[in-house]
Amino acid sequence: MNRDGSGKKQVTKESFRLLNNATWMPNSEYIVARKHFTAGRSLGAGEMWMYNINGGDGVQLTKRKNDQQDAGEPNVSPDGKYVYFSEDVTPGPNFEYSKDPNGTIYAIRQLDLTTGKLTTLINEQGGACRPQVSPDGNLIAFVKRVRLKSTLFVQNIKTGEEWAVNEDLSHDQQETWAIFGVYPNFAWTPDSKSLIFYAKGKIRKTEIGNLVTSTIPFQANTVQTVQQALHFEQQVFNNDFSAKMLRQLTTSPDEKTIVFNAAGYLYKQELPNGKPERLTSSLDFEFEPNFSPDGKFVIYTTWSDELRGAIKRTDLKSGKTITLSDEKGFYYSPGYSTKGDKIVFRKGSGNDVLGYNYGRGTGIFVMPANGGSKTLISDNGIKPSFNNTDTRIYFQSYADGKKALKSIDLNGANERTHFTSQYANQFVVSPDNKWLAFNELFNVYITPMINVGTAQDASAGNKAIPVVKVTTDGGTYMQWSGDSKNLHWTLGPKYFTIDVNNAFNFDGATPKTQASSIDINLTLKSDAPTGIVALKGARIISMKGDEVIENGTILTDGNKITSIGKADAVTIPANAKVIDVHGKTIMPGIIDVHAHLRTSPDGISPQNDWSYMANLAFGVTTSHDPSSNTEMVFSQSEMLKAGRMVGPRVYSTGGILYGADGDFKVVINSLDDALANLKRLKAVGAFSVKSYNQPRREQRQQILEAARQLKMEVVPEGGSTFFHNMNMVADGHTGIEHSIPVLPVYKDVTTLWNNTTVGYTPTLIVAYGGQWGENYWYDRTNVWENEKLMTYTPRSIIDARARRRTTSEYSDYNHIDIAKATKQIADGGTKVNLGAHGQIQGLGAHWELWMFVQGGFSPLQAIRNATLNGAHYLGMDKEIGSLEVGKLADLVIMDANPLDDIRNSEKIKYVMINGRLYDSTTMNEVGTREKLRSKLWFETAKGNGFIIPNGESETWTYTVPHCD
Repeated sequence: MNRDGSGKKQVTKESFRLLNNATWMPNSEYIVARKHFTAGRSLGAGEMWMYNINGGDGVQLTKRKNDQQDAGEPNVSPDGKYVYFSEDVTPGPNFEYSKDPNGTIYAIRQLDLTTGKLTTLINEQGGACRPQVSPDGNLIAFVKRVRLKSTLFVQNIKTGEEWAVNEDLSHDQQETWAIFGVYPNFAWTPDSKSLIFYAKGKIRKTEIGNLVTSTIPFQANTVQTVQQALHFEQQVFNNDFSAKMLRQLTTSPDEKTIVFNAAGYLYKQELPNGKPERLTSSLDFEFEPNFSPDGKFVIYTTWSDELRGAIKRTDLKSGKTITLSDEKGFYYSPGYSTKGDKIVFRKGSGNDVLGYNYGRGTGIFVMPANGGSKTLISDNGIKPSFNNTDTRIYFQSYADGKKALKSIDLNGANERTHFTSQYANQFVVSPDNKWLAFNELFNVYITPMINVGTAQDASAGNKAIPVVKVTTDGGTYMQWSGDSKNLHWTLGPKYFTIDVNNAFNFDGATPKTQASSIDINLTLKSDAPTGIVALKGARIISMKGDEVIENGTILTDGNKITSIGKADAVTIPANAKVIDVHGKTIMPGIIDVHAHLRTSPDGISPQNDWSYMANLAFGVTTSHDPSSNTEMVFSQSEMLKAGRMVGPRVYSTGGILYGADGDFKVVINSLDDALANLKRLKAVGAFSVKSYNQPRREQRQQILEAARQLKMEVVPEGGSTFFHNMNMVADGHTGIEHSIPVLPVYKDVTTLWNNTTVGYTPTLIVAYGGQWGENYWYDRTNVWENEKLMTYTPRSIIDARARRRTTSEYSDYNHIDIAKATKQIADGGTKVNLGAHGQIQGLGAHWELWMFVQGGFSPLQAIRNATLNGAHYLGMDKEIGSLEVGKLADLVIMDANPLDDIRNSEKIKYVMINGRLYDSTTMNEVGTREKLRSKLWFETAKGNGFIIPNGESETWTYTVPHCD
């Protein structure tokens, strides 16, 4: 465009790759810019490209060395011979947070445009970034770190001599992702005698000859248009609830009966209008049902923390159940042969949620249908099934770096690969072996099975053979009718059916049919206690304003607070269970709005989940997980509601709306794309979604509009990108997750943010731009001596992180400055929330609470962040977040006063959730009923440590992306 802003002309036409940091070539006919590339992680790396101002696809100048170590900030020498840029030169190939800036992170590289030779110009302690060559070509200015200070340096290109010209820059971004540059751009004056740059909220000029610095006055008055932030009220408790996360549904061969998993147990239902009822009355959790060919039996896997896993069979008519497996273990995907005389299954190795005992001897096995000794077929693969002649086993594995559908003889020979796929995560062959259904990027497709000796591509884009998409908003758990004519699948509580031939429209004339559906209406009773509890004599931090009641009493009846006030003003009924809490302090339960809980990667839920226990024992009564496996987290949320597990209230976005590559990516190029993906998640129980580094602002806005229509919340991941954070505020996201990376903040940021209702969850425990907050607590406290933490966490997890810890000088802990900036933002009226990021279950929430106080929040303000603000953020403040009559009884009882010392917050005696009272040291229920907690897997006499199984276990059926 012209200097006056007229004559704007688009140069590049990228639809996905971000382009930034453009700089002119001396002839003014070309521009050099950084082009952004991503792979399995959403932040990625950069390449330098050159573009003619009249258009074209551009000329590649450099090639990224991998997909995670960044390069950017190009600058061209005045004679046009060289391009300089900064590059992450730490050992690769993976990006790591919180690298040590006292060594070398970034170096300045020089590309000779005549020869193509690439050399390193500046590689030194403290790093080197944002190169800028002087107009006379003799000097190069750059930014490096000198201990705690980001410093502007100048180097003589010919001699290598260098000197500092200003040591008062803002904090550079060497220690985090910096896809828009490590430091804001700056420039030389035309006479090569001065530098003009940004630092500490001002535009400054330093004369390099005498180092005199002056401030260049600058003021901009802007008008910003902001959207109303997405906040919707949510219902926390009802006496009963409709189960939405129905898993592993299977259809009988005659299509008259279905069996499915809901909230940990198997249910059966007669079609089309039968009422769901339990398949058995067992207390073991039940998974992965499959009908016998005659429809008389259902086989499935079970799980008991004490007895481990098994394969069982239930007679549908009589209900008689027998165990078929010959030893304890981890069992998956049992299925009958076509004749019904054999069963194939996968035996796995365990994981850190279920433990590892009885995890040896893994693989795909076949055994007689009535049980007995098993025969190993393959030592790798998952989801096995027989072919139509019972001579081979189909299974899912890998080939050429892709997912693959393979088959193998019953004697383990003649392995073949039938299909490969970059993005499919389930392959289901029809009983007559003529069709393949597969699930790609959340949608269901059908294609013919062909056997020509070479692997075919299972993908929506395959043009070699017919492929038809049969879903609109996604689908899971595909199964065929016994005659192979119909395909069934589910999405939440909806059960879909489509006739295969009509789905294809082979004759070109008959219209394609749409799938029909029925609703599966399973209503479950919500768990709640009965009886009255009186908590007598405590200090009560109610969160009703700044109210603190000394010598107070709280009455609960069932799961609600019925009275609260001074002890002498509350009448305790004669039939109440009185708990003497004199000298103790009560506050609302902690609400962790950015919690990552450890749902099982195998699809099996333990009866007692140690991460849930740890959180509840440390007073976290509500968790919102903004990135988890969709099926597992919503299933376990319903198990918690129904009282089948013990833990916090669990809410989640489910799988993230990921802007990177992988079988979990979400492609958003229209409002319809956004609506389909949000409907898919809402169907299984989500009221929020996570917009995760979708690269274009319009994509993020499409997600927001879809959420506005569906009355859902959107929490975004900005990926340590200040520019994204600011337009996320303007566009009306529910809140900003993770810290903004730029420090300090000034009036422009606070004025914009404070004039919206967009919340802020800074997750100081993993704060961007320097040492993470969690490292401070490993450094400054003996974490392994925390008895409560060690009770509910596998010892090896803590020992590996805490005992040989790295120490740092106090000022190196960047989270304190981020906490101070958070306090600035909060002082203007923005609601700040607590999010512990799952770094260390339970205790991490207290670290986050304590770090608020390090940043200047008062203990009472920090507690509000951890309670009422989080409730408001989730739309639940009418029922939780404060201690008031009529609200749910979620509270924490501490032995000491956190208002005196915030570190007292972890000195917890009791935790109450939904009216049930637990002793936090044992997690035994002690209120209106006495109930002992059973052992966690690592507490058993012969329990083993946190281990990684030898080889590839291949039972990890759920992929959760590496969150940035």
